[in-house]
Amino acid sequence: MKTAVIYWSGTGNTEAMAKAAAEGANAELFEVSEFSGNVADYEALAFGCPAMGAEVLEEDVFEPFFTEAESSLSGKKVILFGSYGWGDGEWMRDWEGRVKNAGAELVNGEGFIVNEAPSDDDLANLKALAAQLA
Repeated sequence: MKTAVIYWSGTGNTEAMAKAAAEGANAELFEVSEFSGNVADYEALAFGCPAMGAEVLEEDVFEPFFTEAESSLSGKKVILFGSYGWGDGEWMRDWEGRVKNAGAELVNGEGFIVNEAPSDDDLANLKALAAQLA
């Protein structure tokens, strides 16, 4: 199954999570600004982005990318992941709703979030979750 992990990271927390997800899913790994492919060409995808500002996706690079990608998610298996430092996870709940409304199958039914830096256990749990994409 052709699988991609596409992420944006400001501090390295989400990058560490992306690497764990790519390893677990045996997937291609892309920082969002380096992704030049077509989301429609993948059967399964993992997207990573931390909470920014008032609990939103990163607005300059990731949000425009994801808005365009939404139309290609129907029927695909998807995992969402990211970290946050404040709030209660509203950005992830909103993101989950967008993925479900796009017709994708959200693996595990919800996104995977961690507060601040992911622990070794967090990374192992995300790796195991990502293995479900394969």
